[in-house]
Amino acid sequence: MQRFSFLSQNLSLSYLDSGGEGEILIALHAHMMEAVTFNPLATILQPHWRLISLDQRGHGYSDHASSYTRDDYINDLCLLYKHLKIEKAVILGNSLGGVNAFQFAARYPKFVRGLIIEDIAAEIEDDMSFCLAWQGIFSSKESLENRIGSRFLPYFQDSIRQVECGWRLAFDPSEMMASNRVLCGNHWDDWLASDCPALLLRGNESRITTREQMERMTAQRNNTEYLELNAGHVIHQDNFKNFATASIEFLQKLN
Repeated sequence: MQRFSFLSQNLSLSYLDSGGEGEILIALHAHMMEAVTFNPLATILQPHWRLISLDQRGHGYSDHASSYTRDDYINDLCLLYKHLKIEKAVILGNSLGGVNAFQFAARYPKFVRGLIIEDIAAEIEDDMSFCLAWQGIFSSKESLENRIGSRFLPYFQDSIRQVECGWRLAFDPSEMMASNRVLCGNHWDDWLASDCPALLLRGNESRITTREQMERMTAQRNNTEYLELNAGHVIHQDNFKNFATASIEFLQKLN
């Protein structure tokens, strides 16, 4: 994976690109994660698929922003398409990235071949205030890791950065709170606005979604299939093997 960047609303946004001549799959991470989380998937998909994984605004190696509205995220994705001259792609999104994916498809259906939506519902109520305890610079990497705790550390390990005065996270927890406030709400109109093929994935141990929510989303939208895997909210890390298998089978159907 090679790292590149482009401009969106005067922000420099970073992305990883596996390259090659394969069909394009754009991957969008969850809150507080970053593009590198999809590197294992990029490896297994080559050479048939070119994976482009975006560090969304305020995450990873992308600039921090003063605004994290729904329109901001969708516009960033639109400009990524323009930057790379993408005519059509499949979009994979986990959590925040999943909503961004299906909202983009609702607004720009001609640009989307298919959707893989990883453990997020069309109605969201989520409290991320726990992350405020991770704010600031810590004297050592170990002290930051201890503050994050063993439950969350495997997902946010890639976001730890060494700075001049110590260690901090690449994202700003207060900015994540602002982003999440806008993410929460009812997005049913957007979910139902597109009809491209979609694979809806849920982790059976997820604390973010319920089986009832996901089954309702599947029943009410055309061309949607649902699969529940043995995992938590971040299925592509918790159960990579089965996540990759399900994704590949879905992508093969599109071809």
